[in-house]
Amino acid sequence: MPVQLKPEDLKELSHLELLAKQVVEGFITGLHKSPFHGFSVEFAEHRIYNVGEPTRHIDWKLYGKTDRLYVKRYEEETNLRCQIVIDDSSSMYFPEKGLNKITFSIQCTAALIELLKRQRDAVGLTVFSDSIEAHTPAKSTSIHQKLLYSELEKLMVSYKQENSKKTSTVEALHHVAENIHKRSLVIIFSDMLDSRLGKEDEIFSALQHLRHNKHEVILFHVTDKETEEDFNFENRPYRFIDMESGEEVKVHPSEVREMYVSSMNTYRTDLLLRCRQYHIDFVEADIKQGFRQVLLPYLVKRVKMK
Repeated sequence: MPVQLKPEDLKELSHLELLAKQVVEGFITGLHKSPFHGFSVEFAEHRIYNVGEPTRHIDWKLYGKTDRLYVKRYEEETNLRCQIVIDDSSSMYFPEKGLNKITFSIQCTAALIELLKRQRDAVGLTVFSDSIEAHTPAKSTSIHQKLLYSELEKLMVSYKQENSKKTSTVEALHHVAENIHKRSLVIIFSDMLDSRLGKEDEIFSALQHLRHNKHEVILFHVTDKETEEDFNFENRPYRFIDMESGEEVKVHPSEVREMYVSSMNTYRTDLLLRCRQYHIDFVEADIKQGFRQVLLPYLVKRVKMK
């Protein structure tokens, strides 16, 4: 369902912010037909607008129906703090054509920011590859949210193929754990390729650092399932290039598909079991399956944290 916005609002919204509003509006509409119908994502009630008050909480839809100014009176803040962590290494820019993993992660993050804003919660952003590229603490102000959208917009256009960026998940997660000083929900978007390089124990030690500091964690394992897990390629020779190391291998998919799929299933199962061991929510996020697979697990987690 399209978002009802005034023309003057459209001038102030970035493309990403407008997309986020549309995604969340559609998601909330879907919730009305689900068991989460009673979940509060907006406000408790209205009251008459008093002259001199800020106008940002005026319900313009209601004004159009009643010709009177009412303010949305929000429920007591839950003080939820959320830190969203995005893996910006080169492997996240796969596939090279169409929607890739980094763009999907950015769009999901934008939608989460919009949902958190509607719930009057604080949100921060951390972006990493082989180093911390950006880190902003969680805040709930509208100016801060605009800053986050700006950072996400820059991230969408900043990548250059020649600048290969490896993954340093361990250092990034320890950085987040050490720089969040209040109990928070930490949401991670990553393809977790770092964990296939013999660093499984180090990565889960870093995740355990977050849990030790009393943070709740959702790990969205971002993949292009059709190619990265099912290895569904045409029956012809291919030259595969590692986007982080540049290493190349020539192979015919039919010759290695069975072994590859088996290996990926083992890898995914190990990730799931290790996350359960540390009480981390592990969610498969296929870039071709839309936003609900991300927004709904977040919503479930938020309800549990009340």
